[in-house]
Amino acid sequence: MINEYTPILNIGIVAETVRVHPETLRIWEKNGLVIPNRRNKQRLYSNMDLKRLKFIRMMIQGKGLNIAGMQMLLGMYPCWTTPGCSGGGAMGNPNKPCWMAAGMYCIGSDGLKVAK
Repeated sequence: MINEYTPILNIGIVAETVRVHPETLRIWEKNGLVIPNRRNKQRLYSNMDLKRLKFIRMMIQGKGLNIAGMQMLLGMYPCWTTPGCSGGGAMGNPNKPCWMAAGMYCIGSDGLKVAK
């Protein structure tokens, strides 16, 4: 059964969809921003990985964050790496989403949008 966490997308498709070079995805992986699954040495990404990568690109290219800043930001939102997480749990509050796929933004501890 295929769901949002099923790794089915190869690096070429993901790079084209996210609008970055495949080497950029490799650099982000090397720095722990995303951890794709592997099958026969081939990187495979899930739809959840794709959402995460779109958010990363927006924050780095659109908002000017560097990789270290992105690592810190993603560390505050563990739901990105928790399979089956519905997106709850921002800053210890299980009722407040830490990200929203449609709007592609995060909720900070003060309730303000960190990015649109």
